[in-house]
Amino acid sequence: RLYAGEKLPDNTDDIDFLVVMGGPQSPATTIAECPYFDANKEIALIKDAISKQKLILGVCLGAQLIGESYGAKYEHSPNREVGVFPIYLTEAGKKDRIFSRFPESFPVGHWHGDMPGIPDGAELLAYSEGCPRQVVRYDDNVYGFQCHFEFTPEAIEGMIKNCPGDIAEAGQLPYIQDAETLRDHDYALFNQFLFQFLDYLEM
Repeated sequence: RLYAGEKLPDNTDDIDFLVVMGGPQSPATTIAECPYFDANKEIALIKDAISKQKLILGVCLGAQLIGESYGAKYEHSPNREVGVFPIYLTEAGKKDRIFSRFPESFPVGHWHGDMPGIPDGAELLAYSEGCPRQVVRYDDNVYGFQCHFEFTPEAIEGMIKNCPGDIAEAGQLPYIQDAETLRDHDYALFNQFLFQFLDYLEM
C-alpha cells in the first residue's frame, strides 16, 4: 500500500508470485506528480523478479510496467475503455498453454486509456474492439492483462465514486459505459476466468 506510506521491498527473494496492480498513473508519471509512485523502482523490482524467474502477473498499469521492464514502451490506446466488453483471442492466444483452455471470446472489465508495449519475443494473446493489446505473454511465467478480470461490484462502486470523470463521456464515446450499466454486469463470471488462469499459471 504505497499510498499509505509502505515501502517496496528491495528485491524479490522472499516473493513467490509478484502481482503488479493498476492505478490512475502511467509509467511516465513522475514522483512530482504522484509522490508515492516511483515507476523506476517498480520497474527495477519487476526486473529482479524476471531475472529470478518468478511468477509475474501485471494488471492494467502493472502490465504496462512489465512491458517497460522488457524495454517496450507503453502507448496510448486508440480508444479509452471503461466498462465490460469482450476480448478476442489471437491465434497465439488459442495456442497458449493457459488461454487455449478459454473461450475464443469472453467478457472482461476495462478501465484504461493506455496499453502495454510488446517487446521482441512476447506474444499478443488477446485484443478487444477498442484496444489492440489486452493480454500479453512476456514469458512462460510472465503475463500482462490490460483488462480486468478482478473487478467486483464493490470495486466498481469505488471506481464510480472516486473516478467520476472517467465515465463523464458515457454515451459520447463508444467504449465508455455509464454508472448504471457498470453496476448491472455479472463480475463473478470473469472472476472465475481469473481463478482458472491463476490455477493454470502455477501448474
